[in-house]
Amino acid sequence: MIYIARNLLKQMIEHSQRGFPNEACGILAGKVGNVDTSTSLSVNGERSRTVEKVYEMINTEKSPSTFFMEPKEQLKVMKEIRSLGLEMIGIYHSHVASLAYPSAHDIEMAFYPEVSYVIISIKDQDHPIIRSFRIEEGKITEEEVRIE
Repeated sequence: MIYIARNLLKQMIEHSQRGFPNEACGILAGKVGNVDTSTSLSVNGERSRTVEKVYEMINTEKSPSTFFMEPKEQLKVMKEIRSLGLEMIGIYHSHVASLAYPSAHDIEMAFYPEVSYVIISIKDQDHPIIRSFRIEEGKITEEEVRIE
């Protein structure tokens, strides 16, 4: 389960809309098990994740069907996340013309099985759809998104 504050979700949606017609992407930083109690568990027995900071990244692909984060920017963000005592708990990106479900490319690029992959479909810009997934060895498992 992933918890996202409304203001951070709004930031992610606005970033996705600004990126249109291309996909937007970013990194979600926070803490594992940092909800009401550190023993909060999701349905699959894994600790929940709470987003505390959103990092809007540059999509070097500039494409409506794929994204790739700029490596130097990604390294800088990872260093900052560590210095703040946080963890990378998720990666988000938008789908501009398709559903909020991992594409074959998304699955291929899912290098971090411990994080949430949040997809924001802005196919209908007035009604974005947010879904989150865990992707491990090509297996996709949807996880609950809680908006606080």
